[in-house]
Amino acid sequence: MKHVSILIPETAVIEAIADPRYLFTAVNEFLQASGKLPLFKVELIGMTKEVRLNNSLFSVHADKLLHEVEHTDLIFVPAISGNIGYAMEANQDLLPWIIKHHAKGAEVASLCMGAFLLAATGLLDGRKCSTHWLFANQFREMFPEVELVDGSIITDAQGLYSSGGANSYWNLLLYLVEKHTDRDTAILAAKYFAIDIDRESQLAFMMFQGQKGHEDAKIKKAQEFIDGNYQDRITVDQLADMLALGRRSFERRFKSATKNTVIEYIQRVKIEAAKRSFESSRKNITEVMFDVGYTDTKSFRDVFKKITGLTPIEYRNKYHKAVSVLQV
Repeated sequence: MKHVSILIPETAVIEAIADPRYLFTAVNEFLQASGKLPLFKVELIGMTKEVRLNNSLFSVHADKLLHEVEHTDLIFVPAISGNIGYAMEANQDLLPWIIKHHAKGAEVASLCMGAFLLAATGLLDGRKCSTHWLFANQFREMFPEVELVDGSIITDAQGLYSSGGANSYWNLLLYLVEKHTDRDTAILAAKYFAIDIDRESQLAFMMFQGQKGHEDAKIKKAQEFIDGNYQDRITVDQLADMLALGRRSFERRFKSATKNTVIEYIQRVKIEAAKRSFESSRKNITEVMFDVGYTDTKSFRDVFKKITGLTPIEYRNKYHKAVSVLQV
């Protein structure tokens, strides 16, 4: 049997503990129902026998303590919540345990913001990783040696796995079920839990936040100008002249502060405005395109799909249509 260890971090999101346990236990039942032997031994592993979460609203009881685990094949690092600095400090004892068992051959999978804990082990240095889109900039600042992949649902870096934001971890769970069983079992699990299998991107869920958590006053001024005038044609030279900076110096400072080029930032602001319009208005594609400063349909469509993972029509249909409710 494959030993699955689900860690119980302090400040963990309880669903990110309960869901993998539920899924892999259910997969054992699916296998038994088809005449096969159960494959997974699933255990909750804690630093203490009881971990209280959500201001003690929930209590999670460990099957084993860290030092009681001699061998494991797959480790899950659930999402953490609240203050990242506090969560990292409170869970320091998990890091050497993860490192030790990875060195002994265990695979490690982080769920959503569990990527912060996995990255803190150093195991992800030089490798790709995903986490919740809202905390991408903070992750990059804390772990510059890790290649964070924007918009990715799942990353697989030689036995180190990560997932995107919130419920995206279900896709990683199904990915690992398929890897350790077979496609048919993964499809059965996807249908049982009503999960869209093989979803590859969280881009459609990302909301652009403006990336203003830096101290460069001139770059903030440029960002504020872009935010307030996205419907116009804005050029890099125009912004550089406005700030009395050389173009190269301006572009270098902008990329350093925001992690985007000037053009990428302008595009993201325009597309975020287009998304809001599709969600809340009845305007057609052309009207929205002109509203956010695009005049070429192909260019608008290409940039929109690059940023959201969906075409403008697909996005509007997904987020604007009324929800059907069965009334009895």
